[in-house]
Amino acid sequence: MVSVGQDGSRLRSPPLAARCSKNRPAAEQLASRQVIYLLRHGDAEDGEGKADADRELTEKGRRQAEAAGAALAALGEKIDACLSSPKVRAAETARIACRHLGIEVEMTEDLRGGPFESAELTAGRGNVLLVGHEPDFSEEVARLTGANVKLRKGGIAAVEGPLLHLLTRPKDLKQIA
Repeated sequence: MVSVGQDGSRLRSPPLAARCSKNRPAAEQLASRQVIYLLRHGDAEDGEGKADADRELTEKGRRQAEAAGAALAALGEKIDACLSSPKVRAAETARIACRHLGIEVEMTEDLRGGPFESAELTAGRGNVLLVGHEPDFSEEVARLTGANVKLRKGGIAAVEGPLLHLLTRPKDLKQIA
């Protein structure tokens, strides 16, 4: 897992001993670690005359999605699956980002809006990229880690167990990409 500082620089992971409990062998803990990446959809049109679910990304939103996928790829993040809200703006964000990651997007109603259980949703899938909406994603980060965050459009949070490893704004992702 690569952590990124506010300036976009790579930070070293904590030493193995600091990441492992004394009650379980290190190899067992590392094998069971799952990283859940939460990507908020990019900037979307105001939807004048459209249903909320049909709102598309703006050009800015497409650039945000490109930067998110390119940044994750540049950081060498290993992502095994992507689950997305079926709302157009989230589905577009997921498809654009996942082109950089070489993975297919799976739509799920669980991310359409409202509370969800990320651990249950991602169980058995390895490291997973979720693409969806606010305030749901910030609330899920808070539920998992206790961190009070506000995920910006096109921003990413990465959670491993109870740890928030990454919280990036779109402009940071653009620099990393």
